[in-house]
Amino acid sequence: MKKPFDLSNALAKRAGKDSNFRERLVRNPKDTIEREFGVTLPEEHGFHLHEETHAETHVVLPPRSKLSDAEREEARAGATSLEFLKKTMYDPAPPIRPPMPERATAIASETLLEAARESIRRGLRFLESTIGQDGAWHCIRFNVADPDIPRHFERPPFISALCVLALESSNEPRAKAICSATKAYLAETIEYPGFWRYYLHLPHDLDSSALCSLVIGAHPWVLLGMNVPRILANRDEDGRFMTWVLDEDEPNVVAPFRIEADPVVNANVIAYLGDRPDTKNAQHWLAALVNEGRLEGSSKWYPDTVAIYYALARANVRAEGAFAELRPVLADRILDLGDGKGDFGNVLQTAQAVSALSNVGSLGRIDAKRQVERLIGSQHDDGSWPELLAFGDQSLKWGQFGQIGHGAEIVTSAFCIEALERLAGVLNG
Repeated sequence: MKKPFDLSNALAKRAGKDSNFRERLVRNPKDTIEREFGVTLPEEHGFHLHEETHAETHVVLPPRSKLSDAEREEARAGATSLEFLKKTMYDPAPPIRPPMPERATAIASETLLEAARESIRRGLRFLESTIGQDGAWHCIRFNVADPDIPRHFERPPFISALCVLALESSNEPRAKAICSATKAYLAETIEYPGFWRYYLHLPHDLDSSALCSLVIGAHPWVLLGMNVPRILANRDEDGRFMTWVLDEDEPNVVAPFRIEADPVVNANVIAYLGDRPDTKNAQHWLAALVNEGRLEGSSKWYPDTVAIYYALARANVRAEGAFAELRPVLADRILDLGDGKGDFGNVLQTAQAVSALSNVGSLGRIDAKRQVERLIGSQHDDGSWPELLAFGDQSLKWGQFGQIGHGAEIVTSAFCIEALERLAGVLNG
């Protein structure tokens, strides 16, 4: 995607110097912007330009909140209420399906590529049957310390963005159709000027906002960088991006579990904003964590170290130039997580390690055949992969609220499909 830029400033400067451009811009702003800046704006999204004069001043009001006054007040009053939290979820989730023992799958080399492609197609058929008709993905919220606490489905925009970014690696028609539907869903859930929140009673957060922005980069609010000033304003004194975006009228329900600079959140913001002066301090901080071996245990939201490397490796690709000098170190650190046999933990962790190595150009350093066989051997008969912890605070290290995990079969499946696509590329030469 094109990186966000300050359109208003660019238009004002150009129009002030070029009267022909100004006339075209006033007459047909959307078409002029698309042709002049090489972007494509959604057909269904209107675009209006107002030309002020010395005798007229225009004041533009932001859109009304998607939450009613009553909903906003309920969120504020019910921030710590379990009953309110339940309203952000739907249907008690079924018990976790016991993991099927991984099958020892030996596949002849000459048929391995087609076996990988068929596994991908089976996985996509499962996703197609499970994702909501509106394109929303779900995950399951559970307590990692007490399995007797009820499990709940939840559909935050974050999980849709996280999974569809992985699925974008596939050129299969089903994958493209799923991604298209999910992009439409994320466009429906966007809040002005380009932010998202995990739960309705939580403030906007940069993790959700960065990932969703990466997915729907063609949305005018995102493409034109309307959310960038507030993102940049949400840095600490060291230039690191903070997780929560706290407005004056937002309920501050996150203070009990701290407002910390999280390495994955910073990597995701860098992936969206790109390699620019405003992200350099955050890049240096992350590079120091990697070089000094301090990544383990550094994230509240992503307890598995491989997930942190996965985010950093994705940022290396999405933000061209960012972490370029770190690529060899990232590859070595990821390989160090292996068990000596080529595995990196459970199948989700292994899938993320595979894709991370691909993103730093080091996939050739592992046994692709072994990994394909393991991924296929872990797949259920219905095309899914097991539900595993994908993110969440497993301890009380970061405050009084914790030990909440999130994951689902469709989440694991998205990452396994991504890994198989990367490995298929190696097998295909």
